[in-house]
Amino acid sequence: MADLLAVPLKKSTDVDIVKPLKNLIQSTYNTGENNEDYSDAIEELARLRANAIWKVFEKSSLEIIYSYYDQLTSLETKIPPQEVQIPFKWKDAFDKGSIFGGRMSLTVASLAYERMCILFNMAAMQSSLAAQQALDTEDSLKLAAKLLQQAAGIFAYLKANILMAVHQDPTPDLNPETLQALSQLMLAQAQEVIAYKCIRDEMKESTVAKVCAQCEELYTDALRSMQKEQLKTLWDRDWIPTVQAKLSAFKGLTQYYQSLVCHENKAVGEEIARLQIAAELLKGATGGGVLQEAGVRAAKQLASARRDNDFIYHERVPEPRQLEPVQRAPVAKPLPPQQRWAQAHTDLFAKLVPMAVHQALQASAARRSEMITAEINKLREGTQLLNSILASLNLPACLESASGAEGSLPESIREKAAAVRAAGGLPALQALMAELPELLQRNKDILDETERMLREEREADESLRAQFGARWSRSESAALTESFRANAAKYAQIIDNAVRADSIVQQKFQQHKDNIALLSSSEGELQAGVPAAPDAAAPAGDAAARAELRTLMDQVETMKAERDAIEAELKDVTVDLREKFLSALAADGALDEPAHSAAALGAALQPLQRRVADTLQRQEALVADIQRAHSLLWAGRGGEASGREAALGRLCAAYDAYQDLTANLKEGVKFYNDLTQLLVAFQNKVSDFCFARKTEKEELLKDLTQEASRSSPRPAPPPPQHHAAANEPAVVKKEAPPRPPPPTTTPAAPAAPTTSSALPYPSQPQGMPLPYGAAGAPYPVYAAPLPALYNPYATLPYPHHARMPPPQPYQPYQYQQQPYQQPYQPPPPGYNPYPQQ
Repeated sequence: MADLLAVPLKKSTDVDIVKPLKNLIQSTYNTGENNEDYSDAIEELARLRANAIWKVFEKSSLEIIYSYYDQLTSLETKIPPQEVQIPFKWKDAFDKGSIFGGRMSLTVASLAYERMCILFNMAAMQSSLAAQQALDTEDSLKLAAKLLQQAAGIFAYLKANILMAVHQDPTPDLNPETLQALSQLMLAQAQEVIAYKCIRDEMKESTVAKVCAQCEELYTDALRSMQKEQLKTLWDRDWIPTVQAKLSAFKGLTQYYQSLVCHENKAVGEEIARLQIAAELLKGATGGGVLQEAGVRAAKQLASARRDNDFIYHERVPEPRQLEPVQRAPVAKPLPPQQRWAQAHTDLFAKLVPMAVHQALQASAARRSEMITAEINKLREGTQLLNSILASLNLPACLESASGAEGSLPESIREKAAAVRAAGGLPALQALMAELPELLQRNKDILDETERMLREEREADESLRAQFGARWSRSESAALTESFRANAAKYAQIIDNAVRADSIVQQKFQQHKDNIALLSSSEGELQAGVPAAPDAAAPAGDAAARAELRTLMDQVETMKAERDAIEAELKDVTVDLREKFLSALAADGALDEPAHSAAALGAALQPLQRRVADTLQRQEALVADIQRAHSLLWAGRGGEASGREAALGRLCAAYDAYQDLTANLKEGVKFYNDLTQLLVAFQNKVSDFCFARKTEKEELLKDLTQEASRSSPRPAPPPPQHHAAANEPAVVKKEAPPRPPPPTTTPAAPAAPTTSSALPYPSQPQGMPLPYGAAGAPYPVYAAPLPALYNPYATLPYPHHARMPPPQPYQPYQYQQQPYQQPYQPPPPGYNPYPQQ
């Protein structure tokens, strides 16, 4: 009775989990100041996995599996399981292979699939340890019953959740019907151990009969499930006979102990009927133990009861079908999986917040960015309007033109020229502009390479699907890569909008290039380039108007400095909602991000918003005063401007344009560099996806080839051309097809502004996909991320493992791009980002 059945273990293969996890965590979590290094934690997780799949026969193997499973469970709450593009391969536990050495296996790039397989091995190991117990002590009986009930609960949990984790037909051992049969078998064996304990402790006969009756019922259910046509071939040859024998044995034990109850109640006829059944079922029990002893006692008591009935009671012996069923006592119950299994649990990724909190933080950061950007744009648009009004009035040049009567330059012009020379002058501006073509082309190369990988993966899948037909059972690439292709189109739109911004900057540069060059020259050259003032004396009424205008110009400079300070304060606004979100998630189990972040963001930004509104309101009164004072000055001078005043006005406008262009170009360079980081992270995700699909493809090809070899002596069909070895020549298209247009759901790009001291680069496109897609997607929905403050200028840190095209020498900026002298070459055929160890 103690020969318990143990479930075999699933076998896995080594797989590199370090690189994909580092890539995912760096691209998802390590943003801004939250740049944590999880290398040690990921290495430890890899070590735990190696121990969990290879050290399964050691005494401490169950604790090892517990530790790895706990880390997977914790990580799955913080990283969506389908986000991890690691090709986990697990073999069927019941497949013994064939003469060709083949085994049924399944490769799925999902953390949930890995957790389910580890959970299966956990239940299998629990059944194995329970089967190893001697069952002759109190502790061994309790441990075996507990392990078997836990195993039954795990198999029941797997039955309910496996299809949601795999999203395709699993291996036979993970089929829901197989898992149901295993759960019923483990529960029956747990009840068997409890029945054995009841007999050993000499409990009441009625109690033992009820426990044995429940065991009989459970073995009946288990045998019915195990004998299903599609499952019979899975089990070892002795499993079904063993279950049948145990069913008969417990039916006999139930009748024997119930006959003892009848003996106490003086129901001699029923006692004889039950003893007849018990003696017949227990007659074949051998090897000693409870069953053989019960069989011997049943035979003796049957003979004694018959003699008593023949000589004393003369009761009628009922037919077996007329006997009342014995009540059952369901003591053993499936125990659901625990949240924590290991005795000493240390969360390796404790610093990673749950994904719900991370998404809420991202949403609040985007909301904060939108509010800050709106306020900064108000300031810049106000300053742009003020500068245009001053330029139309030739201010402040007309106030100082008379001071150059003897050949000297106005002090403000000398200060502006000195500032331009200190900033590097025209050469510095040209150097910044020369960076843009290289950065633009680098981003295009990365995006083109990413699209090439997706295209080749799709073509390979379509070719094999056409070759194998219905036998090619994995999901279609077109459905799995829809989100990747949509995001590639989003990135293409972002690049196109940036190119239009480059054109605006180029036009503004050409408009003011000559005057910027004059400001960049020496003071003598600058003085020679400005006409001398006319000899006519200033009208008598000019003095008061000039004095008032100078005072107003000082107020203009004060207002600009104040706005620079407000803009800097807006950029520095930080609202840390992490602890608030964590406590809300713990209390409510869900997050209402707008409700939790609106009050905090409003409290942080409201004072600055009032200051922005105040400075814009004061500008209206200031502009009215300037226009009135300028009218008085201009009326006294006859309404005509001299050539010197016009030249000084152009220099003032060139200085403002230099400041705007410098800021715009720095933002543009940062935008392209940050976009490179986003594109590299996107490329790495696509690379991980393609590698996982390649591994899955090779495993399926191997299974199909072995299946063909077992069923027919004919050789398997040759692999497609793209599956050839790396050293064989392959046809490579030299020119990639044109990029497909953006999806129809993508809004049109905003029209480029014609004038700009505000930001010329594209703002964040609307309608971006959700960060992680709908729950249950077989592969991740990766959103095209955009930076936080000046969309798209702030972004994730540069991944350390990023693969970048080789740097190119600077070229003079031209909006119409020239081809590179050293174009980026795609990787050779057979390129593998994660080579096998």
